[in-house]
Amino acid sequence: MAGRYDGDVLAGDWRRRKVIPEVDAEPDLVVEDADSGFCGAVVGFESGAVVLEDRHGRRRNFPLLPAAFLLDGRPVTLRRPVRAPVPAARRRTASGSIAIDNVRAQVAKASRIWVEGVHDAALVERIWGDDLRIEGVVVEPLDGIDALAAEVRAFDPGPRRRLGVLVDHLVPGSKESRIVAQVTSPHVLVTGHPYVDVWQAVKPRALGIPAWPVVPPGRPWKEGVCAALGVAEPADMWRLILSRVDSFADVETPLINAVERMIDFVTSPE
Repeated sequence: MAGRYDGDVLAGDWRRRKVIPEVDAEPDLVVEDADSGFCGAVVGFESGAVVLEDRHGRRRNFPLLPAAFLLDGRPVTLRRPVRAPVPAARRRTASGSIAIDNVRAQVAKASRIWVEGVHDAALVERIWGDDLRIEGVVVEPLDGIDALAAEVRAFDPGPRRRLGVLVDHLVPGSKESRIVAQVTSPHVLVTGHPYVDVWQAVKPRALGIPAWPVVPPGRPWKEGVCAALGVAEPADMWRLILSRVDSFADVETPLINAVERMIDFVTSPE
């Protein structure tokens, strides 16, 4: 028994405890379970336990207990790695602009965008509505453009009261081009697209058709389209068209360019 209690058992810092390092259980980290001796690489987690796979492809689950594993022969405590949150992808509006969340629509500005009818207004709203609300620009439908020059004069455009006008079938030599030529105010931008009606600015593939029907001259275009596609009423056809438009990708480039130019014009600084 001699020497069993040699020395002072209270000598030194008896309060110090051995610190077991914590190690992230990263994929492919090779460790050994201290109790069973099972050695394998980290391949994942299940129900709060780490999954190890040995060199024979056998897998076992082990709870993440303190000092439960050996790394290079030394005890360690494995912990599940904390991953930095992945930032959410920036949401985009139907027009392709970066969406601005938690922002209320502005009070309407004096500047306006005019379109020929309610269908044009609905299509512009479907694609560019978020952008226009942020800018505080109102879209107003006209009942055609035959009296456009007089309506522009009544609007009284100015540097802080700009006007953008979207016109269907704006091509050289058309009736629409002659009407537009009467508007000369520098505070008004009249732009448009080459299609007979704004319906035709929607890509045929969005409707599941190879192309828009060719309507013989002298027949109302919308009625001719409905007859060719087997739709009873233009109102039914329009509801179908609008339901198939989700973003700018569903309409033709000339319409996109025309509307973007108008928005830039009416929202530019003085």
